[in-house]
Amino acid sequence: MDTVIKLSRSTVEKYLNCPRCCVLDKKHKIKPPSLPFTLNIAVDNLVKNEFDYYRAIQEPHPLFIENNIDAVPFQHKDIDIWRSNFKGIRYKSVEHNYDFGGAVDDVWQKQNGELIVVDVKATSRNNFDWFETFNKYDYAKAYKRQLEMYQWLFRKNGFKVANEAYLLYFNGKKNEKFFNNQLTFDVHIIKLDCSTSWVEEKVLQVLNLLRSDEFPPPSINCEYCNYLKKRWQLSKV
Repeated sequence: MDTVIKLSRSTVEKYLNCPRCCVLDKKHKIKPPSLPFTLNIAVDNLVKNEFDYYRAIQEPHPLFIENNIDAVPFQHKDIDIWRSNFKGIRYKSVEHNYDFGGAVDDVWQKQNGELIVVDVKATSRNNFDWFETFNKYDYAKAYKRQLEMYQWLFRKNGFKVANEAYLLYFNGKKNEKFFNNQLTFDVHIIKLDCSTSWVEEKVLQVLNLLRSDEFPPPSINCEYCNYLKKRWQLSKV
């Protein structure tokens, strides 16, 4: 029998962007360089603490009221596990021998019982426009896929999940007259209409690739593969 393969939403995202990078990561433990986003982590933690206050008293956060979101932060014994980067919410397939997991930022519950999956982002732009960003940049589309994969995980665990999900964007103001050791933010709540219909098929495609001997060619759109190719070409000069 095949061994159990651990997967995450980042594994699937790598596959969608560049199958070769997916194989390098999962089979050969070769990962592209990355930097820690410490400010994002700080914002995440502070937001979670605030939602936990309203979770404990089961009342809507003021942002919910301002944006007509009829929900409260979801109260569940596993909420801290779901939000842990080293655990997350997981689904184990006996049929296909995989263990898929992902850590959500938060979960809200509508009055009808459906769960809303939420992801928190931090940025700093002079003119924040989500729709322009979504149409222009691939990473914004990846944020939507991330939420859809998390929705899929909750459904696989037997929860009733709403089709809508939310990005909670904190945009740091960098043109204030005085700093005063405080960074202030504009808050943008972005509602996304999501679909999980594509997720399982892609998960199985990733599995088939990782269990094969195939080593895919570089993706023409992969910035890491293109960087290495150009570096190799220059080194031969």
